Amino acid sequence: MTSAPEQPGHPGPATPYATPYGTPAAPRIAVRGEAHLEVDPEIARIGITVSARGTDRTDALTDLTRRNTTALDLIKTYGDAVEKLETGAFSITPELTRHGRGERIRAYHGRVHITAELTDFTALGELTTRLADLDLTSIDGPWWALRPDSPAHRQARQQAVREAVQRAREYAEALGTTLAALVELADIDAENAQPYAMAAPQFAMRSKGFDAGAPEQTPALDLEPERQHVYAQVNARFTMSPPAL
Repeated sequence: MTSAPEQPGHPGPATPYATPYGTPAAPRIAVRGEAHLEVDPEIARIGITVSARGTDRTDALTDLTRRNTTALDLIKTYGDAVEKLETGAFSITPELTRHGRGERIRAYHGRVHITAELTDFTALGELTTRLADLDLTSIDGPWWALRPDSPAHRQARQQAVREAVQRAREYAEALGTTLAALVELADIDAENAQPYAMAAPQFAMRSKGFDAGAPEQTPALDLEPERQHVYAQVNARFTMSPPAL
């Protein structure tokens, strides 16, 4: 026995929940659950730029190497407070004279970029101050953030789901009925902000250009961590018992 072919423009056999509207016997409710948490940051990142300048390439490189080592050694003295330490871009650039014929080099400029990630915010203020006190060293940051696996992300997602269930239950109660089953739960951009999207830097410090003698003890910066915003959204569809309308 063969079945008649489907006519153009006519759908085939109906499947359960073929439309987003459900059926009179199993009405559907579609809701969105949202959550917004404000939590303390877990990490802070600072950028350090070490510079050197000299009329001789070798001298510039030697000074840059020495200052880079000094900065790295200082950061490493903070032990477990520094979770990550990375060296980024390095450059040595000749500066040409503005006047005269030919390509005559006036000086060489060297730079090394370092990134440090800290979890101890008390040590952060002291470290940034001490780094800024080094010769030809600049500091940018801090950028505050949560870890990718922070419990705050899970908490926000769970809260969004609970909010969706509560909203659907309220709609069902308004019709004098109850929820029957969950049909679909869709994660809609659960975290609007990237886990490591850093907030705008709160300060930028530039060190002195030369050693003017025995430095005075510089007080540590008092840095207030910036609260982080975590968002979550879900779409949920439920069936409910047919209401008596």
